[in-house]
Parts: sequence; C-alpha cells; structure tokens
Amino acid sequence: MESNFNITFDGNKKVSAHFREFTVHTDQPEKGGGENTAPSPFEIFLASIGTCAGFYVASFCQSRSIPTGNISIIQTIFRNDTTHMVEKITLDIVLPPDFPEKYKAAVIKAADTCSVKKHLLAPPEIQVNAKTQ
Repeated sequence: MESNFNITFDGNKKVSAHFREFTVHTDQPEKGGGENTAPSPFEIFLASIGTCAGFYVASFCQSRSIPTGNISIIQTIFRNDTTHMVEKITLDIVLPPDFPEKYKAAVIKAADTCSVKKHLLAPPEIQVNAKTQ
C-alpha cells in the first residue's frame, strides 16, 4: 500500500505537505532564515512522537471510561552538545492523583505501542529521486 504526500514550496523557507484533506505548514525559525510562521519539519517530527503516544494513552483511558482531562504527557528532548543530534527522548505521562493504581503500568505500555516509535526502531528505507515533469 502506498500513500502520496504532495510537498509544495510556499516562499522563503516555508514548505507544506498536502495529504488527504489536510495541509501541514512548516517554516524555519528566524535564526534559520525563516519567518517562524509555523513549526519546523523537525519539530513536527518530534511532536509526532508525543502525540502518537498520547493517542494510545487517550484510547486506553477512553476504553475504561477514565477521564483524560487531567492527563498530559511531558516530552523531553536530550541532544548531544557536540553533534546536536537527539540522543534520548523521554515521555512522562502526568497522571492525576485519582488515576487507578492498577492501570499505571498498563497506560505506560499503551503509550509504548506508538507506531511512530515502532518506525524509529525499524526505520524505513528512504529513497530520493528526481524526475522531470
């Protein structure tokens, strides 16, 4: 099965991805020559990790009628000071005091099933081509 994303160049450092009925806009910070009108592509990539885990936490809670209004995830990015590459990402699920103790390990396991994380652990081949219109 294949999916297509149409990537367009929207001026200066702005680049957008169009897929299904959605458009995801990106830009670069001013220090990177952009106008800071949208998150950078890398920030969206990083956000996809936490939001994916959040989807699984929300689904877990909803299936057990546990309210999610007081639940959040704090995602922390650790970078190498020399290479500036991300070396570690932590996801801390912040649970309210009345969260059922018997579900704490299970909600961590639910977050851990994130498909974005699974793809990072078994990355796809990325092939770049050029073709003339």
